[in-house]
Amino acid sequence: MSGKRAVVENRRMTRLYRKAAVERAMKRQEIILRAYAKKISWIEAAEILGYSARHLRRLREKYEEYGFEGLFDGRMGEGGSPRRIAVEVVEEVLRLYREQYYDSSTRHFHEKLGGRASMTISYTWVRNLLQESGAGGEKRPRKKHRRGGARRQ
Repeated sequence: MSGKRAVVENRRMTRLYRKAAVERAMKRQEIILRAYAKKISWIEAAEILGYSARHLRRLREKYEEYGFEGLFDGRMGEGGSPRRIAVEVVEEVLRLYREQYYDSSTRHFHEKLGGRASMTISYTWVRNLLQESGAGGEKRPRKKHRRGGARRQ
């Protein structure tokens, strides 16, 4: 187990969550258990967590149905966007640029990717990849919009 991620085990599944997400779920669980034990009211529990009373009821229902797993944000941990470009494609694009097209402009390299390597990747994505990796496509400073003389009155 790495330092940034933690494994949460449940009867039905084992999922990998970031450490911060596990800590947030543990805080939610602690507050809900205090409310179940009547140490605090449900309204106080909602205020502590920063939720509305209605949202806390939904969270409590998920906790009753799914246990600790129900306290996690449902948007997290499912592999991201289905449109995300695979790591192998990213590595292949960087390899092609470094080995064959190192002296080409970003636009020319993008055209070669579309023709030769039959990759359908947007120009902006290629440009951003090359800028972030330091391989090429440096950002140029933008020119000032209005560089005129004195304003008219």
